[in-house]
Amino acid sequence: MSTRFLRFAGYSFVLSAILLLGACHKKAVPAPPTPPPPPAQPTATLTVSPTTVQRGQSVQLSWSTKNSTDVSIDSLGAVTPSGTRSLTPSGSTTYTLTAKGTGGMIQATARVTVTVPQPVAVVPAEPSDQELFQRNVKDIYFNYDRYDVRPADAVTLKADADFLASHPNYRVIISGHCDERGSEDYNMALGSNRADGVRDQLVNLGVTRDRIKTISYGKEKPFCTEANEQCWQQNRCAHFSLDQ
Repeated sequence: MSTRFLRFAGYSFVLSAILLLGACHKKAVPAPPTPPPPPAQPTATLTVSPTTVQRGQSVQLSWSTKNSTDVSIDSLGAVTPSGTRSLTPSGSTTYTLTAKGTGGMIQATARVTVTVPQPVAVVPAEPSDQELFQRNVKDIYFNYDRYDVRPADAVTLKADADFLASHPNYRVIISGHCDERGSEDYNMALGSNRADGVRDQLVNLGVTRDRIKTISYGKEKPFCTEANEQCWQQNRCAHFSLDQ
């Protein structure tokens, strides 16, 4: 074997080794596996409508969540991931929703304000002049066939005069009445005497005469129609009415 051949063979071996070594260096290294994305963070919304109510009225609570496995509302306990609920709060309340999932936890709140209506003050209506007059001015009653004011009725007449004195804008009509016994003419005259006698005493007690009118009905307009003393007593009177 010649020296030239050996030299050529040596060169070939070296070249092959270099090529083989270069080929090894060019071989691709596999990339590490991509890590999975982190779990999605839960999301949550909570609303209440209306946000202001009066005590006793209802509200609508609505909520919606995503990426959650455990949802609760503090005043309701565990609830579905999304839903609505009608509630009647007894007072102002802040509702808190808590949503949990593999990606973490989130909370949402909603507040309702409950107002208490103020009681409406009932102002009593002022009595009309007619009502006030009827409450305070009382009739005067007489004995049979008499027109003088009895002592007990004189106290009533004094109270009538005091009321009329404190209400100078009131004008009064005094009508004289009698029971059914006696003739019509006689009772008309007796009724007139009763009305005029009461008027004169009112004038003496300070009520001006121009504020008083008198009329006699005799037995024409009885207040009671039974034929007994109790009924007759009701008809023997001087009756007051407001002259409007």
